[in-house]
Amino acid sequence: VEPNATIREIRLMFHKLYPRWYPARQSIKLDPKGKSLRDEEILQHLPVGTTATLYFRDLGPQIGWTTVFLIEYTGPLFIYFLFYFRMPFVYGLDERFTTSPHPVVNLACICHSFHYIKRLIETVFVHRFSHGTMPLRNIVKNCLYYWGFAAWLAYYINHPLYTPPSYGKKQINFAVIMFLLCEAGNFSIHVALSDLRRNGSKIRKIPYPTKNPFTWLFFFVSCPNYTYEVGTWISFTIMTQCVPVGLFTLLCFIQMTIWAKDKHCTYLREFKDYPSLRMPIIPFLL
Repeated sequence: VEPNATIREIRLMFHKLYPRWYPARQSIKLDPKGKSLRDEEILQHLPVGTTATLYFRDLGPQIGWTTVFLIEYTGPLFIYFLFYFRMPFVYGLDERFTTSPHPVVNLACICHSFHYIKRLIETVFVHRFSHGTMPLRNIVKNCLYYWGFAAWLAYYINHPLYTPPSYGKKQINFAVIMFLLCEAGNFSIHVALSDLRRNGSKIRKIPYPTKNPFTWLFFFVSCPNYTYEVGTWISFTIMTQCVPVGLFTLLCFIQMTIWAKDKHCTYLREFKDYPSLRMPIIPFLL
């Protein structure tokens, strides 16, 4: 192996010797307990001498992130409709259960559908993935999470005994405005992050605010896309005033806080000039 060889080139060499382990399945490390080396890293720039020992681990069958997101987000979209359209096997055959007298039920379906349709559009046209694949075994876990919660939320929101929010139209209108603002913000951040990886570049860069006001949250947090995502589900909770939605929002916040902290630490580790004012997900707090 030449000193100027990249890890990607080493993966390809390994694949030629062992066709079973295609590059996406390979984890190449300098230390068995260390982090996997990135494709763009060059051998001579690594902390090794004239000889180097690289450790290989099989990551298992992989699936592309685009396919993962399409599967994860298509499920909740159609599962919600099963409850919204009151399929006979859901609530029974009683004619009283075929429609809901509460307009907020229709509005909730529109907002829920809009959210996942937006996610599908972003998956196809906006997102650029630094890691092209994930382990195939994870798709089952992810689908159980997204699909299962979609069914749970939809069951209660569309239930014949569902009661509308306590403060009526004021509460609903406030929630809808908050929902749309957060969705717009989330989309704006995804576009801004995508622009950092034009022409297929995998080089990590510091994201900065643009002329779009929704991106100004970058002044205060490292992962404003997660901030807006949590805001979206908080607004949906206020709109529906439904306990399962609130529990789902809480779990989303916990998981996204973990992801945000991890990304924030990566930024701090890789960039010495990273803005010191930023927090992972909540300005000035967390």
